[in-house]
Amino acid sequence: MSMLKKTRSLVWLCMAGTSSAIAGGLDRTGQDLGALFESGHYLEVSVSHVSPRVRGTDLLGGRTGDVGGDYFLPSLSLKVDATERLSLALVADETFGAKMAYGQGSPMLGGTSVDVSSQGLMGLARYRLNDSFSVHGGARVQSSSAHVQLKGLAYGPVSGYQMQLRRDTTVSPVLGIALEKREIALRFAATYHGAIKHEFTTRESAPLAQLNGNSTTAINLPRAVNLDFQTGIAADTLLFAHLRWVNWSEFRADPSHFLAVTGEGLVDLKDTRTWTLGLGRRLNDQWSAALSATYEGRTTPLSSPLSPVNGRRGITLAAIYTQDRMRVTAGISYLKLGDAYLETGTPDTLRATMSGNTALGLGLKFGYAF
Repeated sequence: MSMLKKTRSLVWLCMAGTSSAIAGGLDRTGQDLGALFESGHYLEVSVSHVSPRVRGTDLLGGRTGDVGGDYFLPSLSLKVDATERLSLALVADETFGAKMAYGQGSPMLGGTSVDVSSQGLMGLARYRLNDSFSVHGGARVQSSSAHVQLKGLAYGPVSGYQMQLRRDTTVSPVLGIALEKREIALRFAATYHGAIKHEFTTRESAPLAQLNGNSTTAINLPRAVNLDFQTGIAADTLLFAHLRWVNWSEFRADPSHFLAVTGEGLVDLKDTRTWTLGLGRRLNDQWSAALSATYEGRTTPLSSPLSPVNGRRGITLAAIYTQDRMRVTAGISYLKLGDAYLETGTPDTLRATMSGNTALGLGLKFGYAF
């Protein structure tokens, strides 16, 4: 089995399977397309489990409790070769999401919560122009819903506000190019993911009468660019790197009644850039291993209580076992989450500090070539 084929599973775990699961904005999986580059017909099933520890203290000394909850990230990919040059693939995952709640021990933010659910299905095609160059693209069907509740002294007269976004489904484009040189396990791929433009039927409710009513809220899950690179640097040794840019500054949640009363939206995010660099090594015919580091810088001095993490850095260790047509890959990630200083109001007023937080991610994938 070629080194390029055998180590792709390691790259998946180091860049998409576990370490991306606590990322900027609502990002969870990094929109991985790796299965599209497998040889022949290929099926893979994967799952990651993420256990974040996100805690802090508000300005009154109240403790927020553990804001983040554990969650699973399943995914399924199927790739087939339609012709010698044309490949087709389906990828199902949960690219975006959020689930957090502040404990009642915080007078400032206790009871504030957010729950974002999003499922996606990508239909993709890849056409090889020659042995070195290829183009790929397709469409992503995304279904999303959300519930937000604001509570605590930090929100003043709007405390008790709730927003329910009913499930909406929409389509966005995916486009990319790739360069490969298989004899040295070289690949460079650039992929553009278009903005996912939702129009949510919205229900707002609160003790304050002006905050009650139904409306439609336009929310864009942002466009993103993934750059993936890997190359052999010695016998059985692979260097790989990944950069993901996400245009989170275009993500706005501005329900009409809340905006009319407060003059501002629920959240204001900044663009993120996430870097990964790692090495993979084939140990023998059955076993390979990889080690990688991930970095995402801080984006702003102050953050929304709905986004209580600001940047991250982490390390991932992965291993793969190959037997005939089957590959089993496992990995573990440990991440230090960036401190976040939470604000509400206009002008921005500091309400709480989230510091010393971490996350642990575990990933497992089964791949089968047929």
